[in-house]
Amino acid sequence: MTEDARFEDGGDRPLNLGAEDTEDLQVISALVQDAVLPVTEIRWQRSQRRLALLINRLRWEDVDAAQRRGRPVERVQALLVVSEVLSVASQGIDRRDRDTVLSLLSVDFEPGEDGTGHIVLTLAGDGAIRASVEALDVSLRDVTRPYVAPSGKLPDHDRT
Repeated sequence: MTEDARFEDGGDRPLNLGAEDTEDLQVISALVQDAVLPVTEIRWQRSQRRLALLINRLRWEDVDAAQRRGRPVERVQALLVVSEVLSVASQGIDRRDRDTVLSLLSVDFEPGEDGTGHIVLTLAGDGAIRASVEALDVSLRDVTRPYVAPSGKLPDHDRT
């Protein structure tokens, strides 16, 4: 008999997740909620059909354990990659202002015909990035060790 995995079983191991359906994407969306990134860390790699974002995500999977043990909350740098991208559009983002820091609220999929659709990255302040995709293919991979969140606090809002 096998048990379901628990967050506690993960320890400090880096996440490496993929999503090819909307249920998997909901998991990734929950894990990247409240991630922050400079506008300069967004790359649309047209020839590779890939949109990549280097984010500083809150380690939601560790928050309960950190609070129980009196540890500060942590963040980790991670790559959020959307593959099979045909085109990218954005609104509410000034790419010329290189000091802009964006806050990611959610990642959603708007289905089209025959597996195509749009991956929508919703940002705080009414910003959004919309990638037209041939198929739902999103990955999230931690690329650094966790570090203490500079604010030392959790975001003050309801989680989705």
